[in-house]
Amino acid sequence: MTHFSKNIRSNGDSVLVMNKIFSALTECAAEAGRVARGVRPDQLSGPTPCAEFDVRALVNHWVLYSSHGLECRALRRPIPDELTDRDFTAVADWAEEYTAQLDRAVRAWSEPTVWEGEIDLGWATMPAAGVAGMLLAELALHGWDVATATGQEFRVSEGSAVIIGEIVAASAEEYRAYSMFAAAVEIADSADPFSRYVAASGRNPQWAAGIRA
Repeated sequence: MTHFSKNIRSNGDSVLVMNKIFSALTECAAEAGRVARGVRPDQLSGPTPCAEFDVRALVNHWVLYSSHGLECRALRRPIPDELTDRDFTAVADWAEEYTAQLDRAVRAWSEPTVWEGEIDLGWATMPAAGVAGMLLAELALHGWDVATATGQEFRVSEGSAVIIGEIVAASAEEYRAYSMFAAAVEIADSADPFSRYVAASGRNPQWAAGIRA
């Protein structure tokens, strides 16, 4: 269980946390759809900031967990096995399908009762808001990965950047222990908030400049 989840369990201000996370989820889902529509077919074999993934593999991971996973967690259902090996990019209009699935996922989290209690992840049980926060970070950080790999930007408002930053800060060391985050990357204090949180997650905000130099 992440420290972010523990804080949600103990601070008692669940409605405020829910509203902040849901607002950021709604914004980042719309931005993810925009970025997905900007991925060209000829870019799918290219490199990404996630060294183990090319763009196709990264997009498939992103689509699976940030849209299907997001909805399934809200509904307390496992992700269907048939989705785990699917190449979502094999469909010409995969970006539109992803956007539609994101819309369904966000609607699932719009129900107040979804935020009550805990969600069984199979390997741990977490407060629902903690799960939503974890998936928000997945959506935004991998959204940044996809955008950066394909010559785009992932645009986040300051309000959403702050909540994502809280999630990253609370969970970074635990994620690093499980090799889910790399070591934090140094970045200027003058950088925008989202870039600082990208760097805190072990991503290099200057990655694109390096591979295109």
